[in-house]
Amino acid sequence: MDIQLRRGILEVCVLKALSGGESYGYQIIKDISPFVAMSESTLYPILKRLEASGALTVESREHNGRLRKYYSVTPVGLARIGAFLTEWEEVTRAYEFIKGDWKNDKG
Repeated sequence: MDIQLRRGILEVCVLKALSGGESYGYQIIKDISPFVAMSESTLYPILKRLEASGALTVESREHNGRLRKYYSVTPVGLARIGAFLTEWEEVTRAYEFIKGDWKNDKG
């Protein structure tokens, strides 16, 4: 899969995982893993990019004597999920064309 396409899909998966409420890294991976393979080394750069873009916020809190970062999706992040779904419809149509599952009405 194209690296940019995969990167975009993974970012939206992270946003979707957070759309139900705040979470932390290990839990995000656990939530996504039934659908998409993701490691910590992949997740944390994605979280940093999403935070920098305003798609999520981060708050550090103590948990069992250690600081844990909790991430929450913002309205910008929710809008990005919606935009992805709209764009994906176009990608699906292009896939069907490329695969040959399209009908030519000029027939």
